[in-house]
Amino acid sequence: MYLGELKKNYDAVFLAIGSNVPVKMNIEGENLEGVYGGNELLEKNMHPDYTGKKVAVIGGGNVAMDCARTIQRKGAKQVYVIYRRAEEQMPAEKKEIKEAKEEGITFLFQHNIVKILPQEETNKVGKIECMKTELVQKEGELRPSPVDIEGSNYFLDMDYVVMAIGSKPEQEVVSSLPVKTNTKGYIEIDKNYRTTEEGIFAGGDIVGSKATVAWAARAGRKAADAINEIFGTGLKISK
Repeated sequence: MYLGELKKNYDAVFLAIGSNVPVKMNIEGENLEGVYGGNELLEKNMHPDYTGKKVAVIGGGNVAMDCARTIQRKGAKQVYVIYRRAEEQMPAEKKEIKEAKEEGITFLFQHNIVKILPQEETNKVGKIECMKTELVQKEGELRPSPVDIEGSNYFLDMDYVVMAIGSKPEQEVVSSLPVKTNTKGYIEIDKNYRTTEEGIFAGGDIVGSKATVAWAARAGRKAADAINEIFGTGLKISK
C-alpha cells in the first residue's frame, strides 16, 4: 500500500523506516572483498567465518561496539576498534566500551584508517594503513577535530574491515515521499513529530535522532502521544 493510499484510509501515518545505508569513508580499498558495513552486517547477519582472523572495526558508536563484541564472540583472533578521536569523545555508551575492553577487544584511540590494501594477487583484504591523529580546536567548532599526524603511518595485517562510522537514509525511498528533508537527507519534523505533510509523522533514525533502539522506541511512544492529542481518540493509525 502506497503512502497516498494510507492517507486515504488513516487519519495519521507514522514513518519509522530507519536509516540503514552504511556511510563510506571513500578511501582506497573500501570495495575490496572482506569490507563490510556495520549496520548491514548486524541487520542481515551476513557474517563470514571469523575463526582465527583479525578484524578492524572503524567507528566509535554503539553500532561499532555491537559489531566488535559480536565478532569477538564468533571466534575472531583479534578485534580492533579504531577511532580517530579520544576515548572520552566516543558516542558509544560507557558501559558498552567498558564491557568491550573486558572481552579483550583492542581500542586504538586517536588513530585513523587511510587505506585498505589487498592480499597479493587477490581482491581480498590483506592489511590496513593507519595514521595517528592529534586533536586540534578549530575556530567555530564545539569540540576538537582529529588531524592526521604527518609521518605517523603504520600498517596492520587484517582479514576483515567493518565500517561502522554511521548510516544514512535510503535516498531513493525518502525522495519519493511528499515530505521535506534536511541537507543530510533526514526527514524534518517539529516537536510533535509532524512532517511538512499533513497527517504524516516520523521518528527514529529516519529523522536523524540518536541511533539506538531505545531512542527509536521512545520516539514512537512520544509520536503516538502527540497523534492522540492532535486527533483525539478513535483515530485510525498506520505505521
